[in-house]
Amino acid sequence: MSGKTLNSALALLILGNFLALLSDVAIKLLEPGTPVLQFAFLRCLFTLILLLPLAGQLNRQQFLTGWKVHLFRAHLHLGGIICMVIALTYLPLATANALFYAAPLLVMVFSVILFRERLTPLSLLAVISGFLGILVILRPVDFNWAALAALGSAVALASSALLVRKLPSVQGTVHKLFLGYLLILPTSGMLAWWEGAGWQPQILLPALVSAICILGYNITVLLAYQQVDANQVTSAEYTGLIWAVALGWILFAEVPDFWFWVGSSMIVIPLLLIAWRQGRKPSFHNQNLLKRNRSITVKPCTRSSKPLLFSSGSKD
Repeated sequence: MSGKTLNSALALLILGNFLALLSDVAIKLLEPGTPVLQFAFLRCLFTLILLLPLAGQLNRQQFLTGWKVHLFRAHLHLGGIICMVIALTYLPLATANALFYAAPLLVMVFSVILFRERLTPLSLLAVISGFLGILVILRPVDFNWAALAALGSAVALASSALLVRKLPSVQGTVHKLFLGYLLILPTSGMLAWWEGAGWQPQILLPALVSAICILGYNITVLLAYQQVDANQVTSAEYTGLIWAVALGWILFAEVPDFWFWVGSSMIVIPLLLIAWRQGRKPSFHNQNLLKRNRSITVKPCTRSSKPLLFSSGSKD
């Protein structure tokens, strides 16, 4: 699957979202009481190690250019990872992922506040419907710290996505990922030490699996968006919620209730309508998007957390 055709790009995004959900599963399989900060440090360390073979793509002459933005964005990412682990530990897999979809809605809101952008009527509908959908899923009686952590992860994803605009254009995707994880490592290490938990080698494998899956997601997304117009395939990002429901049911016997389906529909359907409407408009080839840094992956997110600035699948 090269991503050079529409069908292969869609397949890559579906595969990528499956890999992102496998990362969530690895986190959810952690034993209760697992030291969250130690896990976050190990995942960051493993991700940096996995990026080392790609060090040839680093721009050594401008390695630290824009380091302040990188530093701030990296620590947003760390906060998102910590919130994501807490959310996945205590919430059903599908519920946590549905809340991660607040990220694209928050990007719209933050863009209005920070960059004076205007929302179209459909975008405004998506924001209102999405936040009402979150309330429907959570319901006041079910709101807890885990739900707040999931929303915190979405805030981190959205903020990190917007900061892509501020990153230097002379640095490639690998450079930005590598520098971000390098800058995050000292803080995550100090937090793990401050946590005071004893060394727990049993979390090494889940941390490694999570790091591999998220990098796999980033690779599939890059391949998909490099050759095909983003608006043609963005809808495939939302298959992540389908994977979350399926894996939650198969692996953890989690059956979403009626309100989950209502709330999720209120979040996802307007976003799909936006993607469909954009797909009908004439658009430049995605190579032009690459020149404007629209191809930078964030997760990742929702999950460190999700290439498009408002793609909830961009996870770190």
